[in-house]
Amino acid sequence: MTRSAPRLPPFGRTVPGNRWDLVDAQSETATATPRSVSVIVAHFEQQAELDRTIAALARQTHPAHLMEVIVVDDGSLVPPTVPASVRVLAQENRGFRAGSARNLGARAATGDILCFLDADTSPEPDYVARMAALPSLLPEAVVAGHRRHADFTGVDADAPVETAGPTRELPEPSWLASAYRASRNLLDADDRSYRFVIGAVFSCTRWFFDETGGFDEDFLGYGGEDWDWASRAWLAGAVLAYEPLAVAWHDGPDWAGRSSADARRQEQKNRETILLAQKIGVAGSRPRALHGAAHDVVVVLDAAPSDGAAFVCVDTLLEQLPHASVVVPAGTHPLFAADPRVLSAAGPTPRGRVRIDLDTAVHFDGRAEAVPGTGTARLASTALQDAAASVGGSDLGAVRIGEHVLVRSERALRREERWGESAGWRTEQVTDDTIRPLPGDVSVAAHLGGWLSLD
Repeated sequence: MTRSAPRLPPFGRTVPGNRWDLVDAQSETATATPRSVSVIVAHFEQQAELDRTIAALARQTHPAHLMEVIVVDDGSLVPPTVPASVRVLAQENRGFRAGSARNLGARAATGDILCFLDADTSPEPDYVARMAALPSLLPEAVVAGHRRHADFTGVDADAPVETAGPTRELPEPSWLASAYRASRNLLDADDRSYRFVIGAVFSCTRWFFDETGGFDEDFLGYGGEDWDWASRAWLAGAVLAYEPLAVAWHDGPDWAGRSSADARRQEQKNRETILLAQKIGVAGSRPRALHGAAHDVVVVLDAAPSDGAAFVCVDTLLEQLPHASVVVPAGTHPLFAADPRVLSAAGPTPRGRVRIDLDTAVHFDGRAEAVPGTGTARLASTALQDAAASVGGSDLGAVRIGEHVLVRSERALRREERWGESAGWRTEQVTDDTIRPLPGDVSVAAHLGGWLSLD
């Protein structure tokens, strides 16, 4: 159950929680030596759009000697034509594989910062400089750019997009603009803010991209690979930010506004959502009752005074957190062989959104409360549930409940592995007299029958 030593960031610092506002990225980078940037452009049979994007990249304010452009062709029948200064990589045409194409570009990149674009998304002159500013200071930063939409039909490829775009502007997705406003440009990001990182307009350090393992190449077809990556990035300790002044113009409407049969669009979206549900364990993204492959809350039971105590502990725990995964001592694991949520400490310990450590077997007593107007009852919210829901969203890194239960945010743990105490996460101490250590002679029959008393 030991964890490998973390790879330390090559430069920069961190901030507590998601507090990118503690860094004045524009002024600090203005007085520092700019970092090198690799712009990775995913392309498939869009030569006219690519011409516009390459022309826009040639007019960037970021120092030219610190910027490389890599076009990754996703198997076009006719390879793209680019200037001699632009590198071209290609992969076989095996369907729409944006994640694979971006990974190929990232592996070849030499820059400190990776800036991802699509061939049909052309940046304004200060786009790269703005997208590189925050990651140059915070190596865990993931910056979403502002993708605007325009109809560039008939517009010369060399025409400045910052001039042509506003005259031919199309609506941008209202849900995305609303999300950025509501979250104060992602300052108030949470476990589901991965949905606001769009693969065609985002940046991060090459170091952090490697830390996440890159894009999952299981995603075939349009969409999903960016949200999956952003979710994993968040759990790995990402600082999410939105830079509204880093504008790149997409040629044509948003995907939701393009002409296609509604049934086909919904079928495609459902395929994406179902695949994401298997890979993202957080509530609101995972199945409501089905159990998927993703881990959300991971509980590690270090020891138990008896098999009976281990059984009661895990049973009462999963009653409160039914989507949790529980790691138990290897000798105890056969008791739970029928439940795939219970894992042996002899194997690797998964990482999810939250880690809960129990130094001994305890009883989690869920108290029932009446549901008004229904004549039924439900479990009242418990300190364990509240702690598992709250850690990691702000600068709250851990909650200690009594003497035996420690609830920690995995993203806080990942930061602390890199930065130590300077990561700046808070720990709270709470009490809950319903959580009590279990004796070795606890009666499993009394637990199952509902008459167990620990008094």
